[in-house]
Amino acid sequence: MTEILLHGFWRSSAAYRVRIALGLKGIAYRQQPVDLLAGEQHDAAYTQIAPHHLVPALEQDGRVLIESPAILEWIDAKWPTPPLLPGDIDDAAIVRAMAALIACDIHPLNNLRVLNAIRGDFEATNPQVKAWIARWITEGFAALESLVARHGGRFAFGDTPTLADCYLVPQLDSAERYRVDLSPFPRVRAAGNAARALREVAAAHPDLQPGVPAGPIA
Repeated sequence: MTEILLHGFWRSSAAYRVRIALGLKGIAYRQQPVDLLAGEQHDAAYTQIAPHHLVPALEQDGRVLIESPAILEWIDAKWPTPPLLPGDIDDAAIVRAMAALIACDIHPLNNLRVLNAIRGDFEATNPQVKAWIARWITEGFAALESLVARHGGRFAFGDTPTLADCYLVPQLDSAERYRVDLSPFPRVRAAGNAARALREVAAAHPDLQPGVPAGPIA
């Protein structure tokens, strides 16, 4: 197999998802850090790779893949064992819905460029930005809590990790970083903690990635 090169930012939730999926599949890869805070996503060289100026981007065999949902589905199709989607099409749709709650309803509203926009364009204060973040995490997790209560086992869906956990763990980390009150979501927290306890998931943690700053992390 030719080398997989993953372009990402150590704290990016979307890149974190991809690292988790590759880890669960046991797939080796190399990382190329892209410093979003320094604006490297806008450099001409990176724009040739990812014209949307976002991470992650994945390269293999001269082909570039962008957008984490597409990359995750590609990973699961290319290396089907262990599966990250249930074999039953109805169950697979539920897992995709769990993932989409995070990928579509929470994460985009709290993306770095959105937070920068509300700070710069609307002069939002830090407390207002944190309230904005908490609002969308809380609304999304309220829906996800119901789905995990209905379909979860040890993990978000059933007793084996799925795409839902690849999305949940980074979002749970983000919620904790911003000190969002997670007490109303015991099932979400339990599922996320079960996934984080896996060696492959723990290895994908942002603090262990290339490009992480030296010293204390805010």
